[in-house]
Amino acid sequence: MDAATQKKFNYWQWRVIICSMIGYAMFYFVRKNFSFAIPLLSDQYGITNASFGIIMTLGGIIYGVSKFINGILGDRTNARWHLVLGLAVCVAASVVLGFSDKISTIITGQADGPDFVKWMVIIMAIMYIVNQVFQGCGFAPCNHLMVSWVPPHELATKMSIWNVSHSVGAFVAAVICGYLTKWQLCFWVPASISLAGIFFIIITLRDTPKSVGLPELPKVKGEADDSELKDPKAFRKFLMEKVFLNPIIWILAITDLFVYIVRFAILDWGPKMLTSMGLSQSLAGWTVGIFEVAGCAGMLCAGLISDKLFHSKSQRVCAIEFALVAVCLVALHFIQDLNTPVLFLVVLGIAGFLLYGPQALLGVIASNQATKKAASSAVGLIGLMSYLSTIVTGIGFGYIADLAGNWHWIFIAMGALSVVGTVLIAAIWNLKDPSINK
Repeated sequence: MDAATQKKFNYWQWRVIICSMIGYAMFYFVRKNFSFAIPLLSDQYGITNASFGIIMTLGGIIYGVSKFINGILGDRTNARWHLVLGLAVCVAASVVLGFSDKISTIITGQADGPDFVKWMVIIMAIMYIVNQVFQGCGFAPCNHLMVSWVPPHELATKMSIWNVSHSVGAFVAAVICGYLTKWQLCFWVPASISLAGIFFIIITLRDTPKSVGLPELPKVKGEADDSELKDPKAFRKFLMEKVFLNPIIWILAITDLFVYIVRFAILDWGPKMLTSMGLSQSLAGWTVGIFEVAGCAGMLCAGLISDKLFHSKSQRVCAIEFALVAVCLVALHFIQDLNTPVLFLVVLGIAGFLLYGPQALLGVIASNQATKKAASSAVGLIGLMSYLSTIVTGIGFGYIADLAGNWHWIFIAMGALSVVGTVLIAAIWNLKDPSINK
């Protein structure tokens, strides 16, 4: 590229990174708000942890399947309109969730009682699942944007910067919802903010460099030409080779499963866990939010360390950090009985700092392995596996919490699974990345 073209490319690259970060954060506003409605709904209607666990498990599995399907679609669709469609439906679903009690009253003719609560849970489950179906339209097009605009040797750093959007969205939603005293507002307020996000995406985002008159990134080793992939059979063969029959992708996917068990156990059950320990709703919101902020810093550091110190061998950073996460989780098992919220918060923040490095980098490794022509499909498969974690964090941890009456065994289980994940990712410690031309 000449100097003028390079300057224009740099402008659009950072515009796409920043604007897609904001756009994806809007998805989290109408996704993680459900967790903050849970304690308020439990107090008002007596809905059990197990019931909410079933809802979160079903929604999580559906989201994983949706993320997988949208990953394949994301390699073939316009990212901007893909995001707009998904966020619009999620906003509508969140609004309807806030009317669950009114809809249940219309169906049952009652404003309380077992039948009213049963139908309210059914309505919430349906709308939560609808939300999760279209939440799958979030990450895949954003990943498509990143690999289209960022060369592989910069991807760990810039993808880690982009991944801050997860934590920013979850943090702001946590803080806002922590101050809301009515469960309905936990759905309606974030939905109003995300509605503005839809128009922001339409105005600011564009798809590939070609869509704004710029040259595409150079091809890397193993990447097919667009002309070669126009035939559906050729594209399917390419996907099988780069994704579905690639053992590296499966190792990354299973490792991400363990990462997400820890992440979702804290995000989904954190408000209930912390309020049961004596913290107020607002303080629980700040505590979960700080976990996310620490995760932001952890992702940024992990990306820089990966590219600058480990020469883009991101799997080594993942192995080291996941091992340290296990140590933090075992420590939290003991700390929760000491009645020291500040110490609990500090260790939880350290765990978030360490956990979000692997959470961001596993997708980077997969994208570089699959090349930009199949990167969204690769992260879609990883997404499917990672969201199977809700079988454990939803139904599993919900029943354990109800039976044990505390959260001790959950921390022990998370620590053990972190050790397994560490061993798994360490198995590819010396992996050579075929997509980086050096």
